[in-house]
Amino acid sequence: MDAGGVDAAILTPHTPWDPNANELCMEAVRAYPDRLAILGNFPLDKPESRALVDTWKQRPGMLGCRFTFIGPEQSKWPTDGTVDWLWPAAERAGLPIAMMAANFLPKVAEVAQRHPNLRLILDHLGRPRGDTSPSERWANLADVLALAKYPNIAMKATGAPSYSDQSYPFATSTTTCAGSTTPSAPRAGSGAPTSRVCPAVASVRNAVHGRAAWLKGRDLELVMGRAVCDWLGWKR
Repeated sequence: MDAGGVDAAILTPHTPWDPNANELCMEAVRAYPDRLAILGNFPLDKPESRALVDTWKQRPGMLGCRFTFIGPEQSKWPTDGTVDWLWPAAERAGLPIAMMAANFLPKVAEVAQRHPNLRLILDHLGRPRGDTSPSERWANLADVLALAKYPNIAMKATGAPSYSDQSYPFATSTTTCAGSTTPSAPRAGSGAPTSRVCPAVASVRNAVHGRAAWLKGRDLELVMGRAVCDWLGWKR
């Protein structure tokens, strides 16, 4: 982070990879409280998890939650009623929710309408997972931008390098992202951006400095961290 010019980062523990990921991230926050924070998670299908919402932000570094909805079973949860309890509970607790939602964007709009004080974040530019063709990667962009009318929905501008078949500075992804940053879609452009970087496609430094190619002034400040701090209430 120092070498790449990154002052702070928000950790997103992925418990399917490591069941102890939340605890590992909290350990990191204890070591670097001024530089790290967390969007953690808990099992949404367990009744006992419902009691965690109101006190979740009392855990070290926890600013909110992030859910991936990956796998045949979990992918149905947003639309089959399994997680309907989460939205009012999180709204009541002031708990922002980030999620991979490319496959249920209409549900995201419904939740945003019903719970106007619940802050929602679309992970990875609202892109679908897996190996896809260039046209498939951005096929739902119009649906994503349609969510910009909801003031309680933000987009996390992550993973852009992996959506381009080109090398740095990933011109195709940059052009698409720049095209979505319009006055009619302010949240899509500046909602809650961070930088997911795969070592195979980009260095941290490239990810950081690549943003300056098409953003200036206040927009650049927002994308470089101010927006995510404001959206999640991270008082650094």
